[in-house]
Amino acid sequence: MLQKHIDIGTSAPAARPASDRIIDDALRAVREHLDMPIAYLSEFVDDRSVFRHVDAPNLAHMIAPGDSKPLDEVYCRHIIEGRLPNLIADTGALEFAQSLPITRAAPIGSHVSVPIHRADGSVYGMFCCLSPVPNPSLNERDLKVMRMFADLAAKQVREQLERDGDQSAAWQRTTGMLAESAYEMLFQPIYRLCDGGLASFEALCRFRSEDYRSPDVWFADARRAGLQVELETAVVEAAVRALPELPAGARLAVNASPDTVAEGTLLPIFRAAGSDRLTLEITEHEQTTRLDRLSRAVAALRDEGVRIAIDDVGAGYAGLHQILRLKPDVLKLDMSLVRDVDGDPARRALASALVRFAGETGAHVVAEGIEHEREWHTLRALGVDYGQGWLVGRPGAITDAAPSVRI
Repeated sequence: MLQKHIDIGTSAPAARPASDRIIDDALRAVREHLDMPIAYLSEFVDDRSVFRHVDAPNLAHMIAPGDSKPLDEVYCRHIIEGRLPNLIADTGALEFAQSLPITRAAPIGSHVSVPIHRADGSVYGMFCCLSPVPNPSLNERDLKVMRMFADLAAKQVREQLERDGDQSAAWQRTTGMLAESAYEMLFQPIYRLCDGGLASFEALCRFRSEDYRSPDVWFADARRAGLQVELETAVVEAAVRALPELPAGARLAVNASPDTVAEGTLLPIFRAAGSDRLTLEITEHEQTTRLDRLSRAVAALRDEGVRIAIDDVGAGYAGLHQILRLKPDVLKLDMSLVRDVDGDPARRALASALVRFAGETGAHVVAEGIEHEREWHTLRALGVDYGQGWLVGRPGAITDAAPSVRI
């Protein structure tokens, strides 16, 4: 199951990191400054120098990213250990350089190289420029320029290594949690504001770990690790298993991000569970670039009887464009809009406008995060249909919910 979702999630090519572009720009700039045909940044892997970034116009047949050379055959180790200087204007003037086969094989006539260090001080690799011909004009000022660009590249390398480490750790945590199913579903009741009757439940995921980590941190980990679809699909599968426990007439709302919905993995789960009692809340904490696929997936779910809700309306996440495009059956007012709505004219005006919009489009409005009776009464007066929050019910077992509340 894990591999299936990883494969699905890698269908779109990833954009090049900004750090890669900065390193490439630094190599090009220093190569042009020194008037040399080849510049590269290498990484030492085992006993080889691997070229990670290369700027060598029209010389891809000689050197390209991913190529490598044994460290014993190149200048790198000799420079780090002091047998060769960082700046060599003419390799012919140095007996040791001439003794290395690569000097003639490449050939190398001039060479400038600066080591790149990791955050812990260990050597990552080299930032290097070379030319097949000697360049007697090279001097200490050129070496200072080289060091300046090398420092810029080193900063990007260290930041990328930190991101990679964070991503690897997130992957380990997420896969371990999924393998152990170290999560459980709680259910928060949603009531009709008009009469206090129980209408539905929202399924909410809570995670088990020695050190408590909130759900938003776990889901952020999954996004960082490329396992968002895997985690969200597993959580939805766990949530819909509770459908038989719901009181007659009550619906169940589950959450998923636009990218997970767009993958189409939820349709068979909903179809098998009984789609006519399910509401899909589409959450958006990052803008999606897959609107066409999302629209098709939403249409297929709606054809099965699933109601579509837009979550976090009013929080800045749920954009107007997405609301107009998906034509949701439910708008969920974010708690930041609900909080103190009774005493804040701006919040009341925005909530009222959304109620009017919902009425024009045939949608219902649910208010999240109701904590005070005055908020409940204000929202009911504005025409909001449903409400949830600690005032009327905290997340828990389905059987904990009251069949109705009096406010």
